[in-house]
Amino acid sequence: MAAKRSGHACVTPRISVAVQAPDPISLAGITSQLRPRPEVTVTTWDAEAPPQVALVVVDALDDEALRTLRHIQRTTDCRTVLVTTGIDEQKLVSAAECGVAGVVRRSEATPEHLVHVISTVARGEGHLPSDLLGRLLEEVGRLQGQVLGPRGLHFTGLAAREVDVLRLVAEGYDTADIATKLAYSERTIKNVLHAVMTRLQLRNRSHAVAYAVRQGLI
Repeated sequence: MAAKRSGHACVTPRISVAVQAPDPISLAGITSQLRPRPEVTVTTWDAEAPPQVALVVVDALDDEALRTLRHIQRTTDCRTVLVTTGIDEQKLVSAAECGVAGVVRRSEATPEHLVHVISTVARGEGHLPSDLLGRLLEEVGRLQGQVLGPRGLHFTGLAAREVDVLRLVAEGYDTADIATKLAYSERTIKNVLHAVMTRLQLRNRSHAVAYAVRQGLI
């Protein structure tokens, strides 16, 4: 006998969104775009259930906008999407420090795109305009080459000496061989490995090597 099918379709829960805007016209415009969408529910900041996503609309990421973002970060657990007229990679860093997970330019803020970014951020992911992401990656590369590299540092959280030790561990050398090759004492090599595994919460040498591989260091 065939199994009976349930008559109830699986319904995806709506994402609750609270909108913050600098003026009533902007607030009404964004809200009117989102209300008809089945993927989201527009709520208020004083609603009984807190919003999952905060949608913050600003003309520019100035000091007042940053204060608003910091307030949301301190007083709520919701994820934040920023809608702004313009933003560069330096201001993006400030926004990220204030908890912003998604950025949308006003010129691209169609209902479909807003819902897409809101859904992405609600899943715990991030979203940036593609051209801004490219410039940000260029800035990261510049900082690594001109600022961190000369100081023996990496964005991975590993110093140059730690990277050298992990590379030799990956090649199968034991502590004594690594100490000889790098002109350090065996105690120093053990201390380096212990520090790396403790700081990055790695279980053993194999786990440390796997981490280095994922970071593209080996």
